[in-house]
Amino acid sequence: MTQSLYERLGGVEAVNAAVDIFYRKMLLDDRVNYFFAGVDMTQQIQKQKSFLTMVFGGPHHYSGKNMRDGHRHLVKMGLNDTHVDIVIEHLGNTLKELGVKDADIAEVAAIANSVRDDVLDR
Repeated sequence: MTQSLYERLGGVEAVNAAVDIFYRKMLLDDRVNYFFAGVDMTQQIQKQKSFLTMVFGGPHHYSGKNMRDGHRHLVKMGLNDTHVDIVIEHLGNTLKELGVKDADIAEVAAIANSVRDDVLDR
C-alpha cells in the first residue's frame, strides 16, 4: 500500500516540527516578515499545521479560509510571485534540514505551486 506524503514526511511530529522551523525562517526574513506584522503567530502556526496535515494526506481538521480568501489582504499589501517563491524556498530548506527526501520535497513544492494563482488572487 502506498504511503501518503503526510506519512512519508513523518506524520504529526514532522509536520509540527516543519511548521515551527518554517515560521522561524519566515519571521527572520526581511523580504517577507512584514506580512506577519500584527498576526497572532500561535494561531497562525496552528492553522498552518492543520492545513498542511490536510493537503499532505493526513487527518482533515482544517477549518480556515480557502487560499484565495486567506491571502487576499496580503495581495493588497504587495504579495507577489517572488514572495511565493521565498515561501517555497523556506519550506524546502526546512524539509531538507529535517532529512526529507528530495522527491518528497519536490512534491511539497508542487503542491505549493498548485495553489499559487489562488494565493495571488488571479
